[in-house]
Amino acid sequence: DRVDKWPCCSFLLGLNLTMPGMELRTLALSAIQQTDPDLKVGLVFDAWPLLPEQVIDPTRQFEAPQGVPGRPLRPRLISPAEVPQRSPYTPRGLAALMHAVCHIEFNAINLALDAVWRYAALPHEYYLDWWRVAAEEAGHFVMVRQHLRQMGFEYGDFDAHDGLWAMCEETAADVVARMALVPRTLEARGLDATPIIQAKLRKVSTPEANTAVEVL
Repeated sequence: DRVDKWPCCSFLLGLNLTMPGMELRTLALSAIQQTDPDLKVGLVFDAWPLLPEQVIDPTRQFEAPQGVPGRPLRPRLISPAEVPQRSPYTPRGLAALMHAVCHIEFNAINLALDAVWRYAALPHEYYLDWWRVAAEEAGHFVMVRQHLRQMGFEYGDFDAHDGLWAMCEETAADVVARMALVPRTLEARGLDATPIIQAKLRKVSTPEANTAVEVL
């Protein structure tokens, strides 16, 4: 439902996703470079209904451009050790917790798009599956950011760290290392923390926030 109602960002960027030569891996590179979260999410959603017919060139080798991944000016990125610990039992602390989840989802969109454009010579299904992951993560990001806005905050209002993307950069040259260390290790550890976050949200009686985290 969120996908169907999202504005056509490919139109806003002058991209025709059905034209000959509009290839999925090229589109993934364009999407990951977007600094505006709305445009990034919108491009992912625009391609979603076209996935079965989308042209994919698995042979193309891209040179890594500057500005990958594209990010908004905020949040300010700091080291994990510098991120302050806040109690979820205060309004601002709860917002900081939801902001952290929102930032994780934004990073997950970029991670999935990077898996599409960066690695060549992989099966057709690999690229489709990772685009589907990008669309799911984009939906999660939209949901959590909407709840954050209802709390009176915006994505970028709190500092965040960049530990996950740092590992993406370290594994950029090896798809096997990327898959082993990022989705199967670091992201899996993040899933282990989800029940802890949900328990905290239940204690502070925020069913909307808990619902947003339940789908992650």
